[in-house]
Amino acid sequence: MTAMTGLSAFQRFTDTLQPGDTLMPVLFIGHGSPMNGIEDNAFSRQWASLARDIPTPSAVLVVSAHWLSRGTRVTAMDFPRTIHDFGGFPQALFDVQYPAPGSPSIALDMAAAIRSTHVEADHDWGLDHGTWTIVRHMYPEADIPVLQLSIDYTKPPQYHYELAAELLALRRKGVLIIGSGNMVHNLRMVAWDRINQPGYGFDWALKLNDTFKTLIASGDHKHLVNFTGLGPEAALAIPTPEHYLPLLYTLGLRTGRDDVSFFNDRAVGGSLTMTSVRIG
Repeated sequence: MTAMTGLSAFQRFTDTLQPGDTLMPVLFIGHGSPMNGIEDNAFSRQWASLARDIPTPSAVLVVSAHWLSRGTRVTAMDFPRTIHDFGGFPQALFDVQYPAPGSPSIALDMAAAIRSTHVEADHDWGLDHGTWTIVRHMYPEADIPVLQLSIDYTKPPQYHYELAAELLALRRKGVLIIGSGNMVHNLRMVAWDRINQPGYGFDWALKLNDTFKTLIASGDHKHLVNFTGLGPEAALAIPTPEHYLPLLYTLGLRTGRDDVSFFNDRAVGGSLTMTSVRIG
């Protein structure tokens, strides 16, 4: 099966690609617990290693599971604030500040490039933990502009997949685009007594995670967009869509010449997976 590439934005972009063009990779990262933002563990070490392996970006744009809005917004301030959007964690996590600059000019250019919907320049949000817990390990000097794109919670999955194709030109400009969520994310079913057991996953979670990887590797985006058709496991893994939708932004940015690989492919607490994707 092939990827769903019958999109005008996708075609406009790929028609202009030259053989020597360099495209920035695209990532989907399972961000998991906010504690990953301050812990030195297998996940955070992989994020740091990944940053060393890819070209230094001109900017980072993150679609985080933790910024839901009515309508589509992009952060457009000079210096986005660090948002501590969680509770019940150690004070050390709340003390973290990630003072990366923003980029109003990139935000405005991006808003202008998206034709399917109005994108509002946002001056209030900032960087939530779906962004800074990852990016501070990748770019600890906080010297690269970081922006966030919101998820319009009123729109269906197909909307998000198609919107991503309108961001393709940013890859040529060296912008690193990251979808930040978790493919399998059911906090109500977490086995807290086994949260520290490496790789522990319920059978349904592991089965669906393998299905996701097979579909991603084969380029079968149709079934990934229509994830509710993947059976009862999907209802358990995605009780609400916000942690899954960032994956669709990553998939919508894939071109026909991009390789796909997986990293941090591990279950946590039975009902979460940290499985992450690199495209390009």
